[in-house]
Amino acid sequence: MPRWRPFYHLVWSTDGRRPLIAPSIEAAAHRELRAIADRCDILVHAIGGIEDHSHLVISIPPKLSVADAVQRLKGSSSHALRAEFGDAIKWQSEYSVDSFSERHLPTVIAYVENQRQHHQNKTLIASIEPD
Repeated sequence: MPRWRPFYHLVWSTDGRRPLIAPSIEAAAHRELRAIADRCDILVHAIGGIEDHSHLVISIPPKLSVADAVQRLKGSSSHALRAEFGDAIKWQSEYSVDSFSERHLPTVIAYVENQRQHHQNKTLIASIEPD
């Protein structure tokens, strides 16, 4: 296996930016995203978000493009969540991705894991939050 260390911060929103991710759905969504990532050999460093969008910090193996990884994560999680919670759960087709160096990993993880606090305290990084 080649050595690989790409780090990505992904963000995507619910359809229409509606607040569809209730706490019970959030736990299931995070569990499903981790399971999908595991099946695809994607390393999950952090998952976070609020009612209308999700953040992931991941490392994608060289066998997958970023677009393929996102398609698998979003598509499979959307399918699983709709099966469990009904048709109301759907992601927007767009997403945001930023790459960053390993030295920034702890900072990005902390930002993603503390999304609720950042939104409550208005300490968001506007350039990486959904519009």
